[in-house]
Amino acid sequence: MEFANRLKNVETSAIRELFKLLGKPGIISFAGGFPDPTLFDAEGIALASQAVLNNNPGPVLQYGATEGYPLLREALVGFMANKGCVVQADGLITTTGSQQALDLIGKTMISPGDNVIVEAPTFLATIQCYRLYGANVIGCPIDAHGIQVDRLEQLMREHRPKLVYLVPNFGNPSGATLSLERRLRVLELAAQMEILVVEDDPYGELYFDQPPPASLLALSPQVQGSADNLAYCGSFSKILSPGLRVGWLIAPKDLLANATMCKQFSDAHTSNLTQAICAHYLGLNRMTATLDVVRKTYAQRAAVMAQALVDDLGQAIAFDAPQGGMFFWARLTGHDGNSADVATFAKNAIEQGVAFVPGAPFFAHDPDPSSLRLSFATANEARIREGVARLAKALA
Repeated sequence: MEFANRLKNVETSAIRELFKLLGKPGIISFAGGFPDPTLFDAEGIALASQAVLNNNPGPVLQYGATEGYPLLREALVGFMANKGCVVQADGLITTTGSQQALDLIGKTMISPGDNVIVEAPTFLATIQCYRLYGANVIGCPIDAHGIQVDRLEQLMREHRPKLVYLVPNFGNPSGATLSLERRLRVLELAAQMEILVVEDDPYGELYFDQPPPASLLALSPQVQGSADNLAYCGSFSKILSPGLRVGWLIAPKDLLANATMCKQFSDAHTSNLTQAICAHYLGLNRMTATLDVVRKTYAQRAAVMAQALVDDLGQAIAFDAPQGGMFFWARLTGHDGNSADVATFAKNAIEQGVAFVPGAPFFAHDPDPSSLRLSFATANEARIREGVARLAKALA
């Protein structure tokens, strides 16, 4: 078969390929980016499901509006208001996970040859998605405080990108959080250059001690013109259940209209049933209690992983402990303080019964071969300690 030329720009996810190696009995995985299923509020989701099916089930089992289930769109207005964002129901659409929101932005905004700026490192699926639409994806360095805005400004002026993609809160894979000062500067740049900034926020509710700074969307009223150049992608996947496949997109009117049109061609609409379940769940007022448990659990697991890495690997690994989210981003320095190639380490780790994701695929270009991502979300504290001990054996 002769496939579309666009497929030449992408390849299968290295993370998905890694999962094929995880069938070994007893393996401890720090590789996945999944939330812990034991923390899902199955009882609350069941109550919401029963309620929507027992009370006039016809509409939720029927085709629906591409823009989204009305009761959920209204509920999301309140949900976003609690995050400091003033949004109207007609200013957002629901999507099949936030991944679809990112894809719809790609479909509506990117033409072959357009430049797109992302963090280096960034969410792998975004690199793949935007390359599929022909984008030239350009990485901008980050540190523990998020994207380096001076370098971002240089790249924006040099490349005039169609859009800039950011994960400001506890990024995947970096774990970094964009500082308030830098957030305001990003908004200023978006307004001055009239370049779209895409804010992807699946992890913002997963903070450990203190919430992150206000979202770009919440801050946008402080920077004149920035709201006209800002799109926000939200998701219930990490805070309620990824299996529901419900996300949302908030964007300027014209972008939202074109995204809605493209969604019509894609899946007609996100499942009315799962949208209705999410809407009813929000009305049960269980989210706060659910998130309290998740935050406490992830915070403790992150603390255990940080201590174990220090105790067992010492100077062989460098990292900044995250303040939320699900990931550690680390650099393997080697026992002698010199950088080490993670590819060999990953193979040795599998042999020792522990898995992680090498960092190179998270870069659009010029990857750091010594970097790696570790997820603490799905392993309990004992398995985290044992898994890190196995990592130390893999380095021996």
